[in-house]
Amino acid sequence: MVDRTLDASGLHCPMPLLKTKLELNSMSPGETLEVIATDVGSARDIPAFLKLSRHRLVDIFETDDRYRFVIECGR
Repeated sequence: MVDRTLDASGLHCPMPLLKTKLELNSMSPGETLEVIATDVGSARDIPAFLKLSRHRLVDIFETDDRYRFVIECGR
């Protein structure tokens, strides 16, 4: 179960990443965010950003040309 969902379907790079950053900035530590994206660049950009941030990638799924990221907001 996630605390929030961000549907970035149909948005092109860099918008899914930028919207993910904004959403995480408004969240409390420990909350989880589900991001749904269709832009293939998101599969590279979002995990790369998370490696450099205080947030943690919990899981990533790819199905039917959609990417689903589950992210835990860092402390």
